[in-house]
Amino acid sequence: MRFCEVVRHLRAEDGCPWDRAQTHTSLKPYCIEEAAEVIGGINIWEATGDAENLKEELGDLMLQILLHAQIAEEEGLFTVREVMDGASEKMIRRHPHVFGKSMLSEQGEPVTDWDAIKKQEKAGKEWTEAYLPGALEEAEKLLERAKERKGIKK
Repeated sequence: MRFCEVVRHLRAEDGCPWDRAQTHTSLKPYCIEEAAEVIGGINIWEATGDAENLKEELGDLMLQILLHAQIAEEEGLFTVREVMDGASEKMIRRHPHVFGKSMLSEQGEPVTDWDAIKKQEKAGKEWTEAYLPGALEEAEKLLERAKERKGIKK
């Protein structure tokens, strides 16, 4: 995939110093800002019928995802392919009515309800939900800083 190669080159020794210096932590503000700009792009499209800004902003958000995946690969955590494969498998599991592959309960019964599937997937990982409130608070602060950088008044 060309975009993955572009990101890999940006992070390479002969790439961009700014991109090479980024970490998961340093990219947090840009990730949340680009997500907000996608929402802006959707609003523009709804108001005007023009999807160009939405297309551009989706690319910028995708850049954030690919940068995080590239950094993770460099750190030996996972690859962009593993991210995409994991997301594909999750969507297949969560849509048995589309893909015909239901999960089985502990009793061997097919699980087809979205909430039940999600609950089964999260079994043993419930502790991760404790991080969400802090992440949302951090996202709010990052958005406030983004507004200040862009000169947006409250």
